Amino acid sequence: LQMDDANQLKDEGNKHFQAGEIDKAIECYTNAIKVCKDKTLLAVIYRNRSACFLKKVTIDVDAADIKALYRRCQALEKLGKLDMAFKDVQRCATLEPKNKTFLETLRRLGAEIQAKLKTTFSTDSRVQNMFDILFDEEMDKDKKEKAANNLIVLSREDAGAERIFQNNGVPLLLNMIDTGKPEMIVAAVRTLSGMCTGHKARVSRREKEIALATSNLFQCINDSLTGADTREYGKEAALVLDAAKDLKTILLALLEMIANKNVSGYGRDQALNLLSKNVPRTNKKNPDYSRTLFTIDHGLKKILKVCGQVPELPDQLPLTENSQMIASVLLNKLYDDLTCDPERDNFREICDQYIKSKIDPNNMDKTLHAVNTISGLLQGPFDVGNALVGHQGVMEMMVALCGSEREVDQMVAVEALIHSSTKMSRASFIITNGVSLLKDIYKKTTNEKIKIRALVGLCKLGSAGGDDYSLRQFAEGSTEKLAKQCRKWLCNPKIDAKTRKWAIEGLAYLTNDADVKDDFVEDELALKAMFDLAKSTDKTIIYAVACTLVNCTNSYEKKEILPELVQLAKFSKQHVPEQHPKDKKDFIEKRVKRLLKAGVISALAVMVKADSSILTDKTKEMLARVFLALSADPKDRGIIVAQGGGKALIPLALEGTDAGKGKACHALAKIAAVSNPTIAFPGERVYEVVRPLVSLLHTDKEGAQNYEALRGLTNLAAYSEKLRWSKIVKEKALPEIENLMFEENEKIRLAATECMCNLVTSKEVQERYLEDGNDKLKLLVLLCGEDDDKIQIAAAGALAMITAAQKKLCTKMTLVTVQWLEILQRLCLHSNPKIQHRGMVIVYNMLDSDNNELAKKLIESELLEILTVIGKAEDNPKRQDPIDAARTCLVKAMDLGLIKPFSTPS
Repeated sequence: LQMDDANQLKDEGNKHFQAGEIDKAIECYTNAIKVCKDKTLLAVIYRNRSACFLKKVTIDVDAADIKALYRRCQALEKLGKLDMAFKDVQRCATLEPKNKTFLETLRRLGAEIQAKLKTTFSTDSRVQNMFDILFDEEMDKDKKEKAANNLIVLSREDAGAERIFQNNGVPLLLNMIDTGKPEMIVAAVRTLSGMCTGHKARVSRREKEIALATSNLFQCINDSLTGADTREYGKEAALVLDAAKDLKTILLALLEMIANKNVSGYGRDQALNLLSKNVPRTNKKNPDYSRTLFTIDHGLKKILKVCGQVPELPDQLPLTENSQMIASVLLNKLYDDLTCDPERDNFREICDQYIKSKIDPNNMDKTLHAVNTISGLLQGPFDVGNALVGHQGVMEMMVALCGSEREVDQMVAVEALIHSSTKMSRASFIITNGVSLLKDIYKKTTNEKIKIRALVGLCKLGSAGGDDYSLRQFAEGSTEKLAKQCRKWLCNPKIDAKTRKWAIEGLAYLTNDADVKDDFVEDELALKAMFDLAKSTDKTIIYAVACTLVNCTNSYEKKEILPELVQLAKFSKQHVPEQHPKDKKDFIEKRVKRLLKAGVISALAVMVKADSSILTDKTKEMLARVFLALSADPKDRGIIVAQGGGKALIPLALEGTDAGKGKACHALAKIAAVSNPTIAFPGERVYEVVRPLVSLLHTDKEGAQNYEALRGLTNLAAYSEKLRWSKIVKEKALPEIENLMFEENEKIRLAATECMCNLVTSKEVQERYLEDGNDKLKLLVLLCGEDDDKIQIAAAGALAMITAAQKKLCTKMTLVTVQWLEILQRLCLHSNPKIQHRGMVIVYNMLDSDNNELAKKLIESELLEILTVIGKAEDNPKRQDPIDAARTCLVKAMDLGLIKPFSTPS
């Protein structure tokens, strides 16, 4: 009966509350509380009455109505809003600090909040809470996004990933993927990626994002199974005994993806990238290339299918602008990974059979697929593609397609002709017939798309002499005309980007000619058009842009031509390469300035972020060469930093060919030497710069590289103790710097000494000077006696700081060389106030070294007279530092009782 009465009173209270009759509602709820015996119902009634109280309580922001504030605190507590209640009672306690009720409530609420936080933040509770939010249809978008991000973060921690796994997380994540909602799919895939990282046992329509996330998941699983992830994960890592089967399953899944029509272009790119990164060996010394053989046997035809797609035709696989180039790179890596002729013969045989199966005189579309596949091979394993071009009927078929009325036929055929002329020495048919054939197409066609491709073929064939001025293929002025036409197409926004890309391909060859590159850099619109294309999503253009920039900056590798050999060659009637007048230093410097003004750095910064499959080691080397050429003038380095060049150089310095890494490291050193490190390399990137610079300190590097690296490290060493200790010292730079302090070259010796001066504040460095059995301290003392002011400033500065930090070194420096006192006196008598000041500081350190015998020896020498003369000198702003230091030394000598104060007779 009481239960019924309580329910009835609660319902009446609800009606009054909805009608806005708050007082009547409170009365009903109060009566219900009196008769209610059920705890669950009682809690509901209390919450309802608290809501009424909260409704009634109105407090002005600036008012200090403590009673009203405390009533609101009580109401908030009943509603379960403990954090808000705590703030109210905290304010009450501030206004009446001696009120026991307020203090007790404050303590109690604080304890309850802590207990609640502990429960909320326990991992299991967090995991379940996040899934609840994600699957709650009525939950607002911000909370869902926050829950998804928290889940991803949690999955990257070992404990968090394990709790997700144990709490039925995998089925729930798969349910998230099944929702079909892009944000849910991305969150689920990234969480799975975090869970799988390094753990064998656990193991589109935001298309690009989903493809990248899924690719990362595959990569993490692969690294875990192959052992590429070398981190320690405890005993659980042994749960999976044989990963070979799982790896084959992954390979088959990826190979299935690349030829599947239902896979998006981005998904296909990521599958190809994963194969390119994980199948061919990165180190040829590794004898196991079974994954390459497995991929060729089960997937070579599928990769060829991607290469053969003609997007202009119907019923093709979804592709991005980069898909076919990535496929070509993969083919090249697979072929290059093979170790014997039978394996290469098998590769060629599969390709040959595939092409033959596609050539059909009665089906032009199939034939086009075959020709485009050959183009893909010519851009990858060229020898395989070139052999196919040489087969009977293939070249004739390409020539016939050039005369077709269909635009797509002509485009595919001309592109194949262009690619087949890549390596002149192995493209005999093109050299014999190519120029006349392409000229004929160029003159007759009215289609701009075909015309530009034919012109690129002519450019390619016309650049066979490289930058040798005496081996120009075309008549005087013809190359410039072709280049002018390329620039015209490049700047025409009405022409589609894919066609304009071919204009850059043409310039990549034509800019071997110095007249062409000089005209090109003068055309700012053409430069900017090229840079805009370089920043686009089509990354297949990167190589052509890199080639063009290398040519314009003359940063390609050139062999030094000795005059004696030139004379010998002329005498024997051999060809002697000639340099174009516009390839001389002053012209190159002007071109560099033009490129910087047009925004080349921002384009380079975008280019270095391309997928590794397209940004090959060769391309990276070219970009590094360009960066080094652009950073030659210290005045230009500010522009490079401002446009993100410093950050862009770091990945080029860490990965690629040895030559490319060396060039990038050198450019980094040039920038680090003159820039504020916090601006040039913001955040944690500054720590990534140290290793590339240290790599340039080795004795096998050029003197210019040693010098720039030392200057860069000197600048970085002045930045922070963390950088000095955690990176420069730990990267084992000290022995190299110490070796370079012995260098005969004065510039390198100075740079090394200045670098050491900035490093001696590190305890690790000081300990090396304290060690016995080396000449480190002796060298520093002797360098103080050099005739070069800059070396003296650096060496004396280092000695002053290190003797101040380590008193034992004051005594040790008197033992390493008998010249110590003479050198010290010379420092104190030096005409340069900076050197003189450093000498005085060293003297003070020795007086303050707790070695009375040493202090006495100093004062008994001529140093006392020197100190006295300088200390008694009149104040002089230009020499005030050494004067003040001399006076400090005299005061110290008096404190030690070695001299008495001068007194005037009465």
